[in-house]
Amino acid sequence: MFRNLLSAGFLVRVFHAALTWAVTLVFFLFETDLRRSVEHGEFLQPVTFVLLVFCSMLLYFITSLMDPGYVTFDDELKQPMRSKHCQSCQHCVRRYDHHCPWIENCVGERNHRFFVLYLTMQLAVLLWAFHIAWSGFRTEAAWKDWLRVNTFLLLAFMIVIICTVVVMLLLVSHLYLVSNNTTTWEFMSRHRISYLKHCGSEENPFDQGILGNLWTFFCICKTVVWERIYFQDEDELV
Repeated sequence: MFRNLLSAGFLVRVFHAALTWAVTLVFFLFETDLRRSVEHGEFLQPVTFVLLVFCSMLLYFITSLMDPGYVTFDDELKQPMRSKHCQSCQHCVRRYDHHCPWIENCVGERNHRFFVLYLTMQLAVLLWAFHIAWSGFRTEAAWKDWLRVNTFLLLAFMIVIICTVVVMLLLVSHLYLVSNNTTTWEFMSRHRISYLKHCGSEENPFDQGILGNLWTFFCICKTVVWERIYFQDEDELV
């Protein structure tokens, strides 16, 4: 299920974990709401925040280390529909979406739902972190004094803002694509994909309606034979 921990993405994962916990530590070192809660013996908010960060990290590593849906050509006579060979991973991936350098893994049929769940959890953590960081800034009379006492918190705050914008854009785009049962690769390169070339710009042969698309994506864990859905309309006409 999981790839070798010492793969090419090891440094990326270590950096992600170190950055996440470093920012979290800053929130406890400065006079933020988290630190004030601890000092007053109120541990519900700090414990909940740390648990959310831990869950976000867990989803990150699951998505990063999980088999995204590699095609085993020993069992396949031909390349399954919607799969693509990834040049970075040197593997063919079922329902290929994209190769994500942040997780150093492909996003495909098996881990795409975990990727969306990770983005959702990460966005919740980042929005809360934005409030926490804002609550910790100290007021000083001089600008230089303010910068001196708030340097590390300001750095953490900027990291949170940048990550929030990126994660929000990614989550919105993926939810849109999922609701239409299309992938990033299909959306960006449909003019070059053999089974989509003949389709109109608004036509999607895999679309089963928003509810059907969401059900298939989040609730069906087995391998989907996309050829059956693709040729369904032709079979009905026959």
